[in-house]
Amino acid sequence: MRSALAALLLAACGAESPPAEDRFEDARPFLAHYAAMLEARYREATERAEALDRTVRPIVEGRADAASLEAARAAWIAARGPYLETEIARFYGGPIDAEHGPEERINGWPLDEAYLDTVLGPAGPLHGGLIHDRNALARVDRDGVRAANLRGGEQNVSMGFHAIEFLLWGQDRSADGPGDRPFTDFLDAEAGGTLPNADRRRAYLGVVTEQLAADLASVRDAWSEGRTGYRAAFLALAPREAVGLVLRGLATLSSTELAGERIEVPYLTREPEDEHSCFSDTTSDDHRHDAEGIALVYLGRLVRSDGTVLEGPGLGTLVASRDPELDRRARSEIERIRAAMRAIPSPFDRAIQGEDAAPGRQAVRAALRELRGFTATLVLIARRFGVSLHLVA
Repeated sequence: MRSALAALLLAACGAESPPAEDRFEDARPFLAHYAAMLEARYREATERAEALDRTVRPIVEGRADAASLEAARAAWIAARGPYLETEIARFYGGPIDAEHGPEERINGWPLDEAYLDTVLGPAGPLHGGLIHDRNALARVDRDGVRAANLRGGEQNVSMGFHAIEFLLWGQDRSADGPGDRPFTDFLDAEAGGTLPNADRRRAYLGVVTEQLAADLASVRDAWSEGRTGYRAAFLALAPREAVGLVLRGLATLSSTELAGERIEVPYLTREPEDEHSCFSDTTSDDHRHDAEGIALVYLGRLVRSDGTVLEGPGLGTLVASRDPELDRRARSEIERIRAAMRAIPSPFDRAIQGEDAAPGRQAVRAALRELRGFTATLVLIARRFGVSLHLVA
């Protein structure tokens, strides 16, 4: 399977020369709508991250109970969806993953739990990581936590969605469900606490949730209309260049990132910790939202959480004007991807277990097949447009 993806990446590097009369000026309405959809999705992601930050405050302030922890978990899940649907705008040097961009602080993954907090070892709990080691993190504040993120290697993720996820759920040691961290891990010993350094754990949760909201807000602002940020620069590009960036984001997400790192790797290893959101067991939801992001760009239709619709020309509008059959193929593949993602049973770490004939593994393999097919179609679209993808491997 990895070789199939590699072949697609190699095929994508070339591009056919577009017809001389194809000046691509008709792409401008699509590009404007693409930017508007990204602003809307980042705006909603920011609002939900801010809601998450407010929701964790009782825990951060030392008033944790079962209800407040459950509310924080629900707020975390609610914040994930809108963000994941923006991942089609990664992988091309946009505001989220340009040099010094915030992506590694937003969705850094995978996370080594032992770098952050207590983990259960063969002989019992191991109280280590940043929350316990004052030499590694003297003060639990914004500067200290940011300096510790990825220090010593990419596995040392200590910020973003997955750091918050681990703090809220704890290790996933259940075969059939998510982690089950007790709310008492956030209480001091005299209040019935169950782990040392609860004050630092509370403070850490407060820092990383606040930083997540701030980082998402920075990307929202970069895509906002009327600002002198990335959106204006993006729309000032030659239309063909801008469309090339859109295609690169779509194709890299569908191939190397989603099909490769997030689905194929855990499928091959059968390791639960290789799944994307392993602590909360919401990995299947992650994949569905990424698929919705793909549909968003191609179809040009965004449904906000309040039910209102932002609709306009999608990438498919451009494809249809040049090659109606190729457009029909892409639309059909997108619907099959959506259906294949819905068919993967939850939790994902159970779906990847068993023999290859097991229903869960068959469903995962079907999703991989559909993603590879769509990536091949994007390669054809790029060639039809005279665009070189230069996918990020």
